[in-house]
Amino acid sequence: MSYDLIIKNGKVVSGLSSTWINADVGIKDGVIVEVGYLSWKHAETVIDARGKFVLPGFIDMHNHSDLSLIALPDALNSIMQGVTTVVIGNCGFSAAPVMPKALDMVKRFWRQLSFGLEVDFTWRSFNDYLNVLSSVRPSVNVVPLVGHGTIRINVLGFNDSAPNDEELSVMKSLVNEAMRSGAFGLSTGLIYPPSSYASTDEIVELAKVAGSYGGIYSTHIRSESGRLLEAVGEALDIGLRAGIPVEISHLKAAGKPNWGKVKEVVNLIRDYRGRGVEVNYDLYPYTAGSTSLISLIPQKFYREGFESLISRLKDRGFREEVVKYVESSSDWENLLGVLGWEDIVISYSQTCKSCEGRTLLSISEELGVDPYTAFFELIVRDEGRTLMIMHFISEEDLIYALKQPYSLIGSDSFIVPKVGKPHPRFFGTFPRVIKRYVKDLGVLTIEEAVAKMTSNTAQKLRLHDRGVIAPGFKADIVVLDVDRLEDRATFEDPNNYPLGIEYVVVNGSVSVYEGIYVGKRGGEVLRRSTLESLQ
Repeated sequence: MSYDLIIKNGKVVSGLSSTWINADVGIKDGVIVEVGYLSWKHAETVIDARGKFVLPGFIDMHNHSDLSLIALPDALNSIMQGVTTVVIGNCGFSAAPVMPKALDMVKRFWRQLSFGLEVDFTWRSFNDYLNVLSSVRPSVNVVPLVGHGTIRINVLGFNDSAPNDEELSVMKSLVNEAMRSGAFGLSTGLIYPPSSYASTDEIVELAKVAGSYGGIYSTHIRSESGRLLEAVGEALDIGLRAGIPVEISHLKAAGKPNWGKVKEVVNLIRDYRGRGVEVNYDLYPYTAGSTSLISLIPQKFYREGFESLISRLKDRGFREEVVKYVESSSDWENLLGVLGWEDIVISYSQTCKSCEGRTLLSISEELGVDPYTAFFELIVRDEGRTLMIMHFISEEDLIYALKQPYSLIGSDSFIVPKVGKPHPRFFGTFPRVIKRYVKDLGVLTIEEAVAKMTSNTAQKLRLHDRGVIAPGFKADIVVLDVDRLEDRATFEDPNNYPLGIEYVVVNGSVSVYEGIYVGKRGGEVLRRSTLESLQ
């Protein structure tokens, strides 16, 4: 047999936690055909991987590129890390469905994660959206989830009341349509309105629909700080009641007063796994998080929608009401309660480029105003588009969570142009796992780390033909030079691709050759294979 591609002389890590072997990999029609000694076989293209690791392509379990992949289908800050598959639709944010009456609200909902990119919403159904995404031919594979926040906007807008029977039925039908179209599960973002307005019972009912198709429940839990354990407990109870696998997004104990709670979370997970709930979590290898600055506003103030909130934030009296609530209430995810103004760094601003890379404290001091005023002014001037970085995670917690068998890796990033000062996870997550936690600190072996970034994630998603280097699997492959490996994205200078990612192959197509992106976009929009309910 003549192959399309042979990767020869590499140290092959299969993804199944077994030790690496010296072998060649033969690829034909986008599929791995043979792993072994192939020096006598012919191929159209041959890559010599001598002295380098040959790994399954990395699967990013937590990504937000639902819109930016349409604008930037080359997906450079993912593909250059060795990421070959991204899971989108996380934290309750999905780009579809979009009922005509909800179009403006959904577009506004997404603006807080736009990084300045504008995309025309030409679709309405989840199926239409996946067709549009497929038409741009992204460089990476895409695994879509349907977002609860988007579902709720379509039916209830930003109303914080519980849905009546008719409204819940419509919400369930929208989840059903998404799952029939190929969604891999349901996500929630329970600190982000309107997802945060949902009761546990509401989520259970929608999760049952996703679970009936073999989908997963992925959740940004209600609290990652003071009420972390209760929030994890809610997620696990949803899994138990709905009969659905659970994925806890970007696990952390946020804020120094909560450091150490991750061990208690792991104990809870062990307990529920013992009761039959399949639970995993993803994390990123950094001690800082990132989200929209407007998410620090208490959820009760979003009830009339984003436009109304930003308009009211121009009023001094309303600002005083917000400050009073922030400083006196504990019934919401009050991250300002565990952060100092010096811990909040602006990573993107539409109107204040000089603010990027600086703390809110230093910005307020330069302006001669108190930090709250600087905070409100940025939100108003940027119309809610401001993004921030928060330094509030313990590396000891991170290492403990990383070592557990339940951990997967997700960047919690999205495809971006080289603008602003985004969290370095946008450019460096996957190389950093290997560079810092395998090579430098020895927390994991290369085989353990690779499994968490490939086969274990594929197993969670029921991607039965990806995440492993073995005959019959799709040819998503990374060739990595561990001696040159460096995640060059830093908090001070984040917009840098890593070194040491020598080749990236997606569905048999070589997208990165000798560390350079060559413009071949071999990705596919993946759809969950069973189109009918399992019940």
